[in-house]
Amino acid sequence: MTLLSILEWLAGTEWSIALHESLWMYPLVESTHVLTLCLFAGTAMMFDLRLAGLALRQFPASQVMARLLPWTQAGFVLMVVTGGLLFYAIPVRSYQNIFFRAKMLLLILAGLNVWLFHRGIYRRVHEWGDAPVPPRAARLAGYCSLLLWAGVIISGRLIAYNWFDCDIQPQPAFVNWAAGCPVS
Repeated sequence: MTLLSILEWLAGTEWSIALHESLWMYPLVESTHVLTLCLFAGTAMMFDLRLAGLALRQFPASQVMARLLPWTQAGFVLMVVTGGLLFYAIPVRSYQNIFFRAKMLLLILAGLNVWLFHRGIYRRVHEWGDAPVPPRAARLAGYCSLLLWAGVIISGRLIAYNWFDCDIQPQPAFVNWAAGCPVS
């Protein structure tokens, strides 16, 4: 059993079909996903700008984090739940979408950046957190986060376009490979 066959089965389930074909629920889930993305990205980017030394320089980094983190976490949780529902509604098309794959890769890299930041430089925030311009490692984490989340948002927006759908053939071999298109 392949991942594609599992996703084809999932796409054929009653709930997946009902969500995808719903007049109101799918647009509501999609809109909620975008709104919670705004909440998450807005608060995360404010902290990233503080890390980069470009905004909120008069406030300690730990204080900015403490105030924004609950909102960032709430936005993230709701964004992931609604994103999972969007995937559930159209699993095969999502899986075979180059931009969806790029978004997932960027999400993994953004998560790795957050993990490395919290495992490393943020553990010493008491040493540098009051400085208007944080140390190089913190600034680098902030810039990386800004770039990665911008990439997630852009690639997520591009998922809606079918420039490289598997049912549009012929396509270059690279496109078929990158999208996971089963071409005979």
